Amino acid sequence: MAIIKKLKAVKIKQNHLLGIQDISFSQVSEILKQAKTFITLNKSSSKKLDILRGKTQINLFFEPSTRTQSSFELAGKRLGADVMSMNIVNSAIKKGETLIDTAMTLNAMHPDIIVIRHQDSGAPNLLSQKVNCSVINAGDGRREHPTQALLDALTIINRKDKVEGLKIAICGDILHSRVARSNIYLMNMLGAEINVVAPKTLLPHSIERLGVKSFTDMKKGLDNCDIVMMLRLQNERMHGSFLPSAREYYEFFGLTPDKLKLAKKNALIMHPGPMNRGVEIDTNLADDINRSVIREQVELGVAVRMACLKIFCKKN
Repeated sequence: MAIIKKLKAVKIKQNHLLGIQDISFSQVSEILKQAKTFITLNKSSSKKLDILRGKTQINLFFEPSTRTQSSFELAGKRLGADVMSMNIVNSAIKKGETLIDTAMTLNAMHPDIIVIRHQDSGAPNLLSQKVNCSVINAGDGRREHPTQALLDALTIINRKDKVEGLKIAICGDILHSRVARSNIYLMNMLGAEINVVAPKTLLPHSIERLGVKSFTDMKKGLDNCDIVMMLRLQNERMHGSFLPSAREYYEFFGLTPDKLKLAKKNALIMHPGPMNRGVEIDTNLADDINRSVIREQVELGVAVRMACLKIFCKKN
């Protein structure tokens, strides 16, 4: 624990983490390196540090969240920050206040960092232009979810020792998924080979331009893969008929033991959560302690978010 306290702050020039596309390979490496130092700390009996003592963190979540919001809150508190999570339901936003007005109000309180999740793509970028503190994107519309991709990379490295050279299948609702986009950007950057698997209605047009191979046959898409990353169906973003039924989706695109046999014998199963069991993934596979790293993703998410808060929090 004492060793962790003596670590020097990582020097990344920009104050904001808005997307994987905005950071370099070396910056990703620094974030993951810093996150590794927090893994042991989070398992110890004494988890409290004073790295961000005197700093104020505001969590601004316009969409429902369990894992991301709670892990950011826990991460801030473990680093010693004063953490405030805004209740959007009871805020002036429900009375018609715009994001810009909300930003100006929060800026007047002199926070050091704002963590934002918003239903509109680009909202964190707009917020970052209106406040004098650091901004971390906790998910914006369909665009990006950078900390999810970073924790996914750390989970893979923790189990496989590397990402480079691995074959990763990202399966499910690619069209509406910010998790898919951030993972495609990051895993490509780290040297992985990526397959995306989805029904035609849930595949973005010209997805291959992002450096991936696309499949509408899950059995072909999972062939010889090291990692099988399932995605949640983004029903709240589907305006129209994208799927005949949940039952049919599970039959062709849900992860089942028979389909998993086509991947490598030691292939890992991932899911960002929340899971729709029996639709996106078989319950027994989700709970398989030998293959599933879904709970490990949650655990390492705290370490990654601690690293991001430490690195990007404004230094006064």
